[in-house]
Amino acid sequence: QAQMVESGGGSVQAGGSLRLSCAASGRTFSRSTMGWFRQAPGKEREFVAAMSWRRFVTDYADSVKGRFTISRDNPENTVSLQMNSLKPEDTAVYYCAARDGLLSRAVNEYDFWGPGTQVTVSS
Repeated sequence: QAQMVESGGGSVQAGGSLRLSCAASGRTFSRSTMGWFRQAPGKEREFVAAMSWRRFVTDYADSVKGRFTISRDNPENTVSLQMNSLKPEDTAVYYCAARDGLLSRAVNEYDFWGPGTQVTVSS
């Protein structure tokens, strides 16, 4: 059974950095799009970043472009999110996800999800 587990969340002051990691198991995701989403209290889950399996094409939400960087290691079955210049509005539960298809920003197009990790940015 495929599983994904995030790590690396925590609390940081505005302007700081965090690196989230997601370890997948149970199957290979080397031919899957892998992405990151987040959900703040009272808000819907939203797209953050994704990377395709072919040519490692990336896509970022406008709100994080230039500050966040997604990367993946196919042999290790992992995906990471380097978050720099964090802002209080980045506070949310962050989820890694995967889908057997092309890049997508749609939550409902991802089939595999981790349980999430909390990121809190204080001003």
